[in-house]
Formats: sequence, C-alpha cells, structure tokens
Amino acid sequence: MLNQTTSAALFDRAKALIPGGVNSPVRAFRSVGGGPVFMQSAEGAWLTDVDGNRYVDFINSWGPMILGHAPAVVLDAVREALPHSLSFGAPTRREVEMAELIREMVPGVEKVRLVNSGTEACMSAIRVARGYTGRSKIIKFEGCYHGHGDAFLIAAGSGALTMGEPDSAGVTEGVALDTLTAPYNDLVAVEALIAANPNQVAALILEPVVGNMGLVPPAQGFLQSLRELCTQHGIVLIFDEVMTGFRLARGGAQELFGIKADLVTLGKIIGGGLPVGAYGGREDIMNWVAPAGKVYQAGTLSGNPLATAAGVAQLRYLHENPSIYEQLNTTTTRLADGTRQIAAELGLHYTVNQVGSMFSLFFTSEPVTNLDDAKKSDTAAFARYFHAMLERGIYLAPSQYETLFVSTAITDELVDKYLTACRESLIEAHNLS
Repeated sequence: MLNQTTSAALFDRAKALIPGGVNSPVRAFRSVGGGPVFMQSAEGAWLTDVDGNRYVDFINSWGPMILGHAPAVVLDAVREALPHSLSFGAPTRREVEMAELIREMVPGVEKVRLVNSGTEACMSAIRVARGYTGRSKIIKFEGCYHGHGDAFLIAAGSGALTMGEPDSAGVTEGVALDTLTAPYNDLVAVEALIAANPNQVAALILEPVVGNMGLVPPAQGFLQSLRELCTQHGIVLIFDEVMTGFRLARGGAQELFGIKADLVTLGKIIGGGLPVGAYGGREDIMNWVAPAGKVYQAGTLSGNPLATAAGVAQLRYLHENPSIYEQLNTTTTRLADGTRQIAAELGLHYTVNQVGSMFSLFFTSEPVTNLDDAKKSDTAAFARYFHAMLERGIYLAPSQYETLFVSTAITDELVDKYLTACRESLIEAHNLS
C-alpha cells in the first residue's frame, strides 16, 4: 500500500477550509473513493506527491502539459519574464505575439481575444454569438463540458424537443429556457431543435472531439453536417477546443477534420501550464467585441505577462516541431491498442476510444458514441482499477468520464510500464486468476 499519510492530513485540513476540500470537484476522488493525492512536484512524465510517491502522469494537468512537466523551453521563457513584474494591466508585446501565433496556427481565426480560462472563453464566445445574431438560444450537447457558466450547466430534457433543466443550484430556469440540448453524434436531434426554434438559435457549441464523458470521437460526417446546418440557418458554429486545441494537431480539430468553425475557444496548452484562455474566429463576428463593438467583455489579468510568456514559448515549439504530433499519435496508439488487447485477452472486451494523444478505456463492451453509452460503464470496477493502477505508480484521471492525455515525455519504456500495470490492475479489479 502507498504511504499517503501527508496527503490524508492535508485533505483533512482542506475540508475545514475549502468546499469539499478541493478547488475543482473531480480532484476529490468522489467517483473512485478514497482521498485525493496531494502533489509536490513534477518533471517530464513523473509526478511526486507530498509523501514521496512517484507516478507516471497520464492526466498532464488535464491537457496543458503536452511537452511533459517543467519543459526547459517553457521554464526559460518564464524565468526571462519574471523579473519584469507579474502583471501590468496594460498591453504587452507578448499578447500580440500570442495572437499572431494563434491566427497562424488555427484555421479560421482572423481575430482573437485573450482571457483567463477556458470557461471564460466559452462564456464570452456565446455572448458574442448572441450579440452578432440578435438571437437568444444556444444548442449544446449532452456530456460536452464548456466550463461552469450558467448557460452550460443544463441537463437534458426528456426528449430532443423538451427544454432542459438546471443541473446546478444557482442556475435559473430562465437561463435553462435558452439552452437546448441534444445527444452527441445525433444529427436528427439537432435538426429537430432548429426546426422547433426557427430563427432563434444564436450558436451551436460543442467539443469537436469530446473529452468530458471520456474520449468520444465524432461520427463520420457529423461535424461537416453541423457546419452545413449552421451555415444554412445563420447559426454561429463554435468549436470548444480548450482540450483539443494544439493537441490533436497544430491547428487542433479544425485542422484534423478539415472543418472551419465560426468561433473557437482555446485554453490549457496556450498557457503552458499557467491560467489562460482565448476565443477567436471570423473578423466580422469578433469585431462585435468591445471596444470595437457592443459586446462587453473585460479582464484585469487577461494577457498576463507570465502566462503569455509560457504560452508563446510552448506554441512556438509546437509550431516549429510538427513531428511531435506523429510521435504523440504513435505513442498513444500503442497505449490504446495495448489496453484493448489486454482487456480482450482477459475476456473483458472493453471499449477503448482514441483520437491523437487522447484516449479512454470504458468499462463497457458496447461502443461509446454519446453520454448514454458512456453511462453503461461499470464504474465500480473502474474505481477498483484506478486504485490498482495508482498503487503501481500510474496516475489516471479519477473518473470513468474523463479522458487521458499523453505527453511527449512518455517513452516506449513507460508505455510498457503502463501496459504491465494495466494487465495486473484489470486482473485485480475483476478478481481474475
């Protein structure tokens, strides 16, 4: 058993001070049981907790650490920026450089606004779409997470044409009336929503590759059909690429699938590990943002000099080293194929989904194409598997409904370590001989 005495003590202290003892819910380990691991440091592929245990990291801060932890190129950029102060509340050169990099790398982005998080980016993109179209309603998909903005915390209704209801206290019914939900990968449901709300839908927002119900790819032709529907009905198509941006390709999912959204939201990787977000897209839409236009959005720390220093350094490295994406895909394919093969050999026949350097093992034998499919997973067995992997030094997302992220620091040797642990942990989780 791992010695987690210090983590346990810190969690006890935290619960008296912080709601649930954590500053983001999934960190509490509620889905898998037990207490969270408090981290002390990280380098490359490895995390070290406050009790001195070491783990190979397959979360990578939920995506940003694509180059592994503490990469020299990012740390050097932050060290260079650090002596010049931590914040100005005024424009800086690096804001311009980051905007130029985003525009150069991401298809369809003509103008961009920097913010402080992915949540803020998605909230702002929706507001801009409403201002631009003069319409109120949005369409989102069940299981897609776009941050904790009120408009996104809406549970699905009983059918495609039934209004959703708030799934968080503090979200009003009025907000819910303007949020329409559909199952992911269900084009017919989207068409029905648009037909039932003619000239009322301002925006359709989705994760082009979903990472928040586990990893779920789009069905063949789904994204292109959404693009065509939005064009036909004057709806602003928003790709939430907070996870997938600069991860699936230099230009994210838009580049990977050859489809341009009207707006895109970004985060995680563009901060190199520091808090940052951005939204951007067509110039005629972005020109509605204040002070150019009438849609107000502001932020004291937007374009923070340390965050932009880290982000610019990481984006430049990715831009100048495109072979990274082939390496990441090869490594992740080995992990996904190996996991699939091990499960089958043990008679489990579980589903493994992968796109680029993101993958998920679902504890169900049925294909997972939407949230209802994902919910068929055996979460109790997953929890046992999670803790068995943790004991073997593999740090996974503490929920069946989260994706894993691979970094360039994962070597062939570490792939082998993961697969060995995977086999042993599946055997333990299912009491197989």
